[in-house]
Amino acid sequence: MSGKNYSIETKCVQSGWQPKSGEPRVLPIYQSTTYKYDSADDVGALFDLEKEGHMYSRISNPTVAGVEKKIAELEKGTGALLCSTGMAAILIGVLNITSAGQNIICMTSVYGGTVNLFAVTLKRLGVETRFITQSMTDEEVEALIDEDTRLIFGETLANPALDVFDIERYAAIAHSHGIPLFVDNTFPTPVNCNPVDFGADIVIHSTTKYMDGHASVLGGCLIDCGRFDWTNGKFPELTEPDESYHGVSYTERFGPGLAYITKARCQLMRDFGVPLTPMSAFLLNLGLESLHLRIERHCSNALAVARFLEAHPKVESVSYPGLPSDPRYKTALKYMPRGTCGVISFCVKGGRDAAVRFMDSLELAAIVVHVADARTCVLNPASTTHRQLTDAQLEAAGIPAGLIRFSVGIENVADIIADISSALDKA
Repeated sequence: MSGKNYSIETKCVQSGWQPKSGEPRVLPIYQSTTYKYDSADDVGALFDLEKEGHMYSRISNPTVAGVEKKIAELEKGTGALLCSTGMAAILIGVLNITSAGQNIICMTSVYGGTVNLFAVTLKRLGVETRFITQSMTDEEVEALIDEDTRLIFGETLANPALDVFDIERYAAIAHSHGIPLFVDNTFPTPVNCNPVDFGADIVIHSTTKYMDGHASVLGGCLIDCGRFDWTNGKFPELTEPDESYHGVSYTERFGPGLAYITKARCQLMRDFGVPLTPMSAFLLNLGLESLHLRIERHCSNALAVARFLEAHPKVESVSYPGLPSDPRYKTALKYMPRGTCGVISFCVKGGRDAAVRFMDSLELAAIVVHVADARTCVLNPASTTHRQLTDAQLEAAGIPAGLIRFSVGIENVADIIADISSALDKA
């Protein structure tokens, strides 16, 4: 695949594993924790990061590496690190360049689990999170940035509020202060948006969602876009010798394009031990091979459902950036011209009680604590995935108590709409 400017569709199918003559056509499952070497010098060179190879599957594995390569190519990055979950990828991504006494900037509208990680868990570790909204002016955002600020974090499409992150705007703010922009691109996937094209430096995915697409395996991925200058004097953890790794300077040894992701793998993954298993990577790769087909159907189905809901008298409001009537439509079209995602947020008239009656009346759509898989599913975030947030935090995140997160699957859209219509009659 190298050297060819293939389309995203071809990369979904072909990238990552390139078999040589006589090798398996399908990415093999290397179900091994360890690897054999010809000499002590060989394994020593691996531990000194002087040669490529696999030393232990907590750090790297051939099956996992093949999928990491594919995702890096899909996101136009220089390298990727697969983790056991999306939350693990976020944790490693942030702590790779952030320590106690420092702070990060984050949008209030991001996924509730991420809010809790930043506002509660990282706070206990001495890392402060300063939350911002897109209604704030550049000056108001910049007033929160100081010499200890390490990054700005946002989601291309917020879960579940579906706010569209103005990537170029926040990339400009971040870069003017010499810090990177982190973008969680889970909902659009690289099929619909490449944040690097708009200035993002680090891209994160919960691969559990559309990338897997079948609710089969948990996973997360951290992608280094390879464009940020870590040698600007603000990131000594990447430029100065790492005494926990034989005194290596990541920027000197691997260059700015691979320094960040190499440190994340060799230091943070080594210490936290949250790798993706070979079997999970194999299953994830199967999902990636059809990602471009599924995401197109998710988006077309969701747009039809959103139009139906928008016209229904029992629906109070519909939030879907793919609708021309949505106030975020123009911004969504800028960053995601091929479509947004299959998730719709809407409120049924009657509040939380009506929302519960609606969900209990669905037959095709299942109530599950999940989103973005091939099967249509539904959830009330305020009472489930975001129940750890206070009412004030819910309001700030754009999540009314009666909001329904409806993940449109790839079934026949007429069947999905009929199920919704019947449930609304009962709500």
